Amino acid sequence: MNNGFFSGICVLVLAMVVAVSTVFNVVSNDAMRGQVESLIAQTRDIREKIEDMRIAAPLQLQSQSSVVAAPVQEVANREFYDQTAPSGGRIIRATSADTNNMNYIINNDYTVSVFWGLTSSSLAERNYAEPEKFQPLIAESWEICPDKKTYHIKLRKGVLWHDFTDPVSGKEWKNVEVTAKDFKFYVDVVKDPHTDCAPLKTYMDDIDHVEIINDYEFTVRWKREYFLSESITLSLSPLPKHLYHAYDGPFDGKKFNEDHQRNRIIVGCGPYEFVKWDKGQRILFRRFNKYFGRNLGIMPPITQLAFELIKHPNTRFQALLAEKIDQMGLTPEQWISRTGTKEFGKNGFIKKFKYPGRSYSYIGYNLKKPLFQDRKVRLALTHLVNRERILKEVYHNLGQIVSGPFFIGSPACDQSIKPYEFSVKTAKRLLAESGWKDSDGDGVLDKDGQKFSFNIMQVANHPMQQKMLPIIKEDMAKAGVEMNIQIVEWSVLVQRLEQKSFDVCVLGWSMSFESDPYQIWHSSQADKLFSSNHIGFNNKQADKIIEKIRVTFDHNERVKLYHEFHRLIHEEQPYTFLIAPLSLQAINSRYRNVREFPLGIPDSIQWVPEGEQRSAF
Repeated sequence: MNNGFFSGICVLVLAMVVAVSTVFNVVSNDAMRGQVESLIAQTRDIREKIEDMRIAAPLQLQSQSSVVAAPVQEVANREFYDQTAPSGGRIIRATSADTNNMNYIINNDYTVSVFWGLTSSSLAERNYAEPEKFQPLIAESWEICPDKKTYHIKLRKGVLWHDFTDPVSGKEWKNVEVTAKDFKFYVDVVKDPHTDCAPLKTYMDDIDHVEIINDYEFTVRWKREYFLSESITLSLSPLPKHLYHAYDGPFDGKKFNEDHQRNRIIVGCGPYEFVKWDKGQRILFRRFNKYFGRNLGIMPPITQLAFELIKHPNTRFQALLAEKIDQMGLTPEQWISRTGTKEFGKNGFIKKFKYPGRSYSYIGYNLKKPLFQDRKVRLALTHLVNRERILKEVYHNLGQIVSGPFFIGSPACDQSIKPYEFSVKTAKRLLAESGWKDSDGDGVLDKDGQKFSFNIMQVANHPMQQKMLPIIKEDMAKAGVEMNIQIVEWSVLVQRLEQKSFDVCVLGWSMSFESDPYQIWHSSQADKLFSSNHIGFNNKQADKIIEKIRVTFDHNERVKLYHEFHRLIHEEQPYTFLIAPLSLQAINSRYRNVREFPLGIPDSIQWVPEGEQRSAF
């Protein structure tokens, strides 16, 4: 499955670092209704198979009548697809929280990035086995100037947008081809000063412009050298101008942000098309039978995808056992305590997969608040977090304690930097040096008439935070620090982050293959609403290192700069870095070609035998 821009570069997406899963709506038990629904599902499956045959038949006849076969075009990851796999079946997952809208450009939610990855295709895609290598997808070929500031792109012909009916005008769109103007539109929308997409802007700011040559060729020109320019350019996805600029006059970024009806749907050109979003319940996708990858050997065998909203982790787990969902991320407690049953045994119907995850969790301090502007205070708070205990009791040792902002398994992470130890004694000393003392004997430190008290946001129904935060609260109190736990829904938390209206948060960053600290840590993002620098970190030395990283193409020299930045962040402690958890996955055993790669387990190559296929609709 192509994730396009969303996995091709180091855009970091906000994640709850919590298992994902699913549940069906309860329906009547009436026998007749069940028979009718079964008949409808069978009819739909037959119709899909007939459509597959209808589209494939001309290709087969054409190849049989040809004297010389046409050369096979290069396309990303074709070698991992089973060309004999039967078409059909579903994958149902769950998500623990609903989202505000479906527009990834203005929504930095990890779940929405997943949805756009399913429905969108990019110019090129990283090879599953060798992620440092890009292979063609929508792009047929490309040329790169030696300074990596100019990229000439040649598109494949016949790449189609998904058919859709405009929810505002009611106009029907069918068989619209993707052209160079759609890639220019994408870049122009992100760079528009009124579009609310601060995280994406950090990567697009240095693109000077996109120059259209013709419908199938265009040039991307960068203002200056940037080590990720190749990755960002080749990961560009088109944006449907006929959906988002369906009005006269110039493009309006504010209208784009507030176009609520159009932002409830997704129109892409990828392997799956958006079907519907029942807010608070489920999101449905079906395979796009006019997907250009069909003729290139990269059509996903699975024809239906569904995401069910199930907030509680135990309910998600029960749905997995009842086969109401097919795949889910497990919590460490579930992995250790609840997978020793027959369902997970040698002959069970659920398989487990464990591999390094590309994420880390952290406690983030709002540096706009005077309470957290003293480095010694932040360092003291880190000394009050017993990460060894959290790793053992909350994560069941299924992860590693981290000391900085890079994926712990990457060269960017300086392994010589060790996390600060848990020490109430050291914390008390640091706080005393900063002028905090319990002057009135109530057990809470104070300074200049202010109590050392803050609110920390806990995501509702988050299993890890439910166990972790009481431990931290107890240890904070030992040093005279009052930590109040506020339970909030995910949507409320995101809104507070965007507006920087919070004291302390506990979150995680999901990372991609290459790292650029600019999005989270550069001071230019500190005062921007909706930016990923939601804690307001502002450090001139950090800025200098980040800016050097962005123009350093030599890998070894860049690693040195990463390590320098890692040490600076470690010393400043704007975050208390917590745990890099292992990715723990449970997948129904009817799925075949389930393979682990450096960036995870792709859905796109999985398939189900005909006799075991089920419907999600």
